[in-house]
Amino acid sequence: MERYNYGMVGLGVMGRNLLYNIADHGFSVAGFDLDEGKVKELGDEAAPEMKVQGTGSLENFVSVLETPRKIILMVPAGKPVDSVLENLTPLLSEGDIVIDAGNSYFKDTERRIADLASKNLHFMGMGVSGGESGARRGPSIMPGGDQEAFNLLKPMLESIAAKVDGEACTAYMGKSSAGNYVKMVHNGIEYAIMQLITEAYDLLKKAANLNNDQLYEVFKEWNNGEMNSFLIEITRDIFQQKDDLTEGYLVDRILDKAGAKGTGKWTSEQAMEIGVSIPTIDIAVTSRILSAYKEERVKASELYGKEEISTPENTEAFIKEVGDALYLATLISYAQGLALLVKASEEYDFDIPLKDVVKIWRGGCIIRSVLLEKFYSAYIQDPHLSNILLDQEISEIVKSKIKSLRKTAAFAASHGIANLGMQTALGYFEAYTTESLPVNLLQAQRDYFGAHTYQRNDREGVFHTSWQNLNH
Repeated sequence: MERYNYGMVGLGVMGRNLLYNIADHGFSVAGFDLDEGKVKELGDEAAPEMKVQGTGSLENFVSVLETPRKIILMVPAGKPVDSVLENLTPLLSEGDIVIDAGNSYFKDTERRIADLASKNLHFMGMGVSGGESGARRGPSIMPGGDQEAFNLLKPMLESIAAKVDGEACTAYMGKSSAGNYVKMVHNGIEYAIMQLITEAYDLLKKAANLNNDQLYEVFKEWNNGEMNSFLIEITRDIFQQKDDLTEGYLVDRILDKAGAKGTGKWTSEQAMEIGVSIPTIDIAVTSRILSAYKEERVKASELYGKEEISTPENTEAFIKEVGDALYLATLISYAQGLALLVKASEEYDFDIPLKDVVKIWRGGCIIRSVLLEKFYSAYIQDPHLSNILLDQEISEIVKSKIKSLRKTAAFAASHGIANLGMQTALGYFEAYTTESLPVNLLQAQRDYFGAHTYQRNDREGVFHTSWQNLNH
């Protein structure tokens, strides 16, 4: 019987494309799915030179894999993963490896690692970013967990991952469920950047009165320069898509209610839990929730109205300011997400290599950007950098663009244009770079009503004052 190098459970779009990618690089792959149509589709669409086989029998699937078996799961997060493992693990042998390549919550991965370890099986969480085209042609891959298992997978992962300057966009992300955690934060940053781009679009459309053809040209220019990134690139292309149901452009016919899969919310919850400030990511999650209040927003707009938006005197200068504001707010969003990874690495003993994180995000993934090259240089200089804003070269970029962010946020506020992401990024920066915050008054308030105590700035120790004894 012919043995296959790898197995893929879940032959939906992502699973099938990742399987073909693996097969393209000389590995033989068996696929399993309960859906007979997907099994047939796998065989029908496979290139003649590919060594692939599909089956709807889990027993047959396991039996054709070489040992130790290396099985990738590409199924929806949550109960479906547990259901697959419940049926799969009794068929496996000691030393076999199961890799969850979906967007699983990191604590679920920790639980599964422990459960399979008790059965002498390896389990890994592995983030995969790049969408269906990335899965097919080269994604960014974020594996974490069992080092021994990773070493067996490494040649294959490096073969199928995206390449930047000849380097594979994959690396070991750390211990335990670090791979899932890094992918979660990646998605949180993705939420923030997408929110910021929509705000830049809103300003250019409502204030500068740019039409879709003009917006295409602006985003094209941005993408050809320092803002070159996947999300700017696809936004550029969106403005050219005509609607096939009506006259005009598709973007103008899409309802302004956003969807979400949950990873952004997890990022915010995690930051709250371990005490990291990521307000631009938080507000991006909140903004998607707020967008769902469509009927209420319509009523509120009728009730309150809006300020009249005055067109900027110099449209070209305004476009540049908005671009610089978007660039800096995006940089700040990355800074917040990376700071969360620093704290999480300590909190959960992940040992996440930040320089490798930004290195593998440079290609294949949704948040890939030339800006990450600058972050990579910063982490090469100081691998233990607690916040990217503390790097000298990054600070020079920030200083060159902070006035644009302030002016853009102020323009939006004075004209009643919703600008939550940029304003929150600005607020974070102002607070983070302020030596003395007014939190001394907050601590006095807490001590006044709850005897929560406070520290002093002129001596060591913890203090409490009987505030009610004041003479009035």
